[in-house]
Amino acid sequence: MIKKNKKCIVLLSGGLDSTVVLSICKKLNLQVYALSFDYGQRHLSELRNAKLQARKQNVFSHKVFKIDFFGGSALTDNIEVPKNKDVDSIPDEIPITYVPGRNLIFLSFAAGYAESLDIDDIYIGVNSIDYSGYPDCRVEFIRNFENLINLSTKKALEGKKFKIKTPLLDLNKKEIILLGKKNNIDFSKTSSCYNPINQKGCGLCDSCLLRKKGFNEAQLIDPS
Repeated sequence: MIKKNKKCIVLLSGGLDSTVVLSICKKLNLQVYALSFDYGQRHLSELRNAKLQARKQNVFSHKVFKIDFFGGSALTDNIEVPKNKDVDSIPDEIPITYVPGRNLIFLSFAAGYAESLDIDDIYIGVNSIDYSGYPDCRVEFIRNFENLINLSTKKALEGKKFKIKTPLLDLNKKEIILLGKKNNIDFSKTSSCYNPINQKGCGLCDSCLLRKKGFNEAQLIDPS
């Protein structure tokens, strides 16, 4: 009897981090159900890369859910995206690019989708070192949300617990990039910019600056 590959959900934005997480799951020979969201983000071009990576990495399934998000963020509203000259200039505060409740909502969708497919493991590319300071990228949020879905779902109450897997949580951007290189990621088909112009990075938003820092420290050229 042929053993089936273990199934997992991967939250795939089309960005660098989530694409590396996808490559990790493929290396583990997992059957991947990728999940992306169109929430009216100004960097919608990332979804194009999510679709490209899903095909390139041969996922079992890729769904894109459309959500009408509320405002309050430079990523969804007509609010200017902050620009800085380098990483050291990024203010030590939660930036206006924070989208209220984003990972809370995304992981809720992922948990419901996972329960419908009887999948235990949900992978997400959150990172708490080289990141913009978002509160829903911290280990405290992830562990508490994992506890919540294990208290509030039929699947978990019947003994099939969910696990939210965060393989990049304690890695800096250099380490994430080197891991992606090892896993043969095509970085030209990933998007990090919060405010891309003609699908090219602005080079000055927090995400672009952190990406640049990572590639420089890894002594690699960013092909994007």
